[in-house]
Amino acid sequence: MPPAERISMKTFALIVFAVTYAGMLLLPRWRAPVALTAAAAFLISGLVPLQAVPDVVDWNVLGMLAGTMGTVFLFIRSGTPARLADRMVLALPDVRWILVSLALFAGLVSAFIDNVATVLMLAPIGLAIAKRLNISPVAPVLAIAISSNLQGAATLVGDTTSILLGSYVGMDFADFFVWHGRPGMFWVVQAGALATIPVLMYLFRGERGKAHLTELTPVTDYVPTALLLGTVAALIVASFFPEKPEATNGILCLLIFFIGLVWDCVKNQSTDVAREAILSIDYTTLLLLAGLFIVIDGISRAGVIKDISSMFVRLGGESLFLTYTMIVWFSVLISAFVDNIPYVAAMLPVVGGIVSAMGGTDGSVLYFGLLAGATLGGNLTPIGASANIAAGGILRKEGYPVSLKEFLRMGVPFTLTAVTTGYVLIWLLYA
Repeated sequence: MPPAERISMKTFALIVFAVTYAGMLLLPRWRAPVALTAAAAFLISGLVPLQAVPDVVDWNVLGMLAGTMGTVFLFIRSGTPARLADRMVLALPDVRWILVSLALFAGLVSAFIDNVATVLMLAPIGLAIAKRLNISPVAPVLAIAISSNLQGAATLVGDTTSILLGSYVGMDFADFFVWHGRPGMFWVVQAGALATIPVLMYLFRGERGKAHLTELTPVTDYVPTALLLGTVAALIVASFFPEKPEATNGILCLLIFFIGLVWDCVKNQSTDVAREAILSIDYTTLLLLAGLFIVIDGISRAGVIKDISSMFVRLGGESLFLTYTMIVWFSVLISAFVDNIPYVAAMLPVVGGIVSAMGGTDGSVLYFGLLAGATLGGNLTPIGASANIAAGGILRKEGYPVSLKEFLRMGVPFTLTAVTTGYVLIWLLYA
């Protein structure tokens, strides 16, 4: 391609990319159409060949997301998560410990279940406790949301960002626990969660009452719980086969969800719940990601990714520590205002370019720094993560609109504590 034409295509790619991100930021409800429109622009321009689309779109990621979302719907509907939360409430001495433990429990659940699903599943428990004690539900519900965001980076299936990283770097489920003979991201996140306990204890210092439950949530079916555990087990087993087909994890998640659908239809002699489960899948997010895969391939072909990578290398010089620091805290800042899914999808190839440009650098520290900054950074503002938006919507319906000041009071100390802990540990473990 002649130099002038190359510059022209790069300018076109930059403009489309900038408009895409501006559109997703200003029109959050239209993120998928914006991304798909941008993808169409790259295809029409010829920058991304139409025949390349099947290879550009990561079907493994989409399959994992769709299958897990469906199984989680069946799991929530069974009542098991709410029953576990009820048991926890009965076992703890006072409201402060209940609220802290509920937040930690939300984090544990969110390590294996989508963050928004975790909030929808556990927020009603926080609301019920608040009503019984005649206290504001704002703090407990927000604590559930920000804790679920934190743990999304703990496992391969905890959040879309983790799935994207795993696919890009070639990590399997077990790699999040042990990576190259060292503790994986799971343990880094748990250290961050432990570090936030004093923060939560301080924020809930005035809550000393005792909660009482008159009845436990009934569990209608234990099979969805077994299927969810089976999903985790299947991903662990698959991780021991490095030469498996690329779409293996996605196929496994979809297959287990299909088993759940068949079971429910046979058990209830009806397809109503199965239909609800299929409709519960967040197709908007799947379309968003499909569009972004094409957009990112387009800007990569135009040389934009290489230019951004070179900029980071120039700013960081030859210092791995400075480059790592910039990636972590830049990610925190951006993710406070931009949804971390498109951000991580765009930044993974950038970090890959930085690793190549630095020559011989172990990219683990930079990739994990990106994941930690982007995932944990979403807790800095009420619009930084979908779970925070969902929590705000729940509280608004209950007549408790959350002010920016209220969110920052909890989100800022929680985020800075968790990110700083992860920032230090990732450097010590992988640099």
